[in-house]
Amino acid sequence: MKKILVALAIITGTFQMAQAQEEGKFRAGLDFGYAIPDGGGGISIGIEPKYNLSDNMNIGIRFESAIMAKNVPFGDIGTVESKLAASASYLGTFDYYFSNGSSSFAPFVGAGVGYSALANVEIDLTEIEGFEGLEGEDTTAKAEVDGKFGGLIRAGFEVGKVRLAASYNLIGKSDIEGTEIKNSYFGISLGFYVGGGKWKK
Repeated sequence: MKKILVALAIITGTFQMAQAQEEGKFRAGLDFGYAIPDGGGGISIGIEPKYNLSDNMNIGIRFESAIMAKNVPFGDIGTVESKLAASASYLGTFDYYFSNGSSSFAPFVGAGVGYSALANVEIDLTEIEGFEGLEGEDTTAKAEVDGKFGGLIRAGFEVGKVRLAASYNLIGKSDIEGTEIKNSYFGISLGFYVGGGKWKK
């Protein structure tokens, strides 16, 4: 029985190695995605250099910019959509890969932590009912927003050098004159990477 268990362990280990990326290799990814905040939407682009700690784990540094319009509270009027604005995030990341028996298919889960430089909030008042007649500089309401520390959780898969992922960016709320604005957003991205060895050796 022990010999059978040892043989199974060796076969399983060999199979997992056959499907893994290469330990000690560097890789870099480029992702394009759709950002979904609390109302509104936008696009994102991310660059992420990584280092393979082992055949199924890596760490990296993710730089992402998300250009979004999102819903914000506005006095007694309720929620209105802000103008498009770009925020940037800088995160340390970790990904863990699973082997499912395919030569090029590699599902993964991951997380990250870091800092988000948030865009200031601007609202076009002429798009709000009752303010249509405004002209000049008074047509825009602006509010400065401080950066926040936050995190990231994600899951997806890679096929060859192509990567598809869903992520949730956890960013603290901003308080503007007693009103809370949500900064967290959901993202779906498609990208590719270079380097890092091959999934099938």
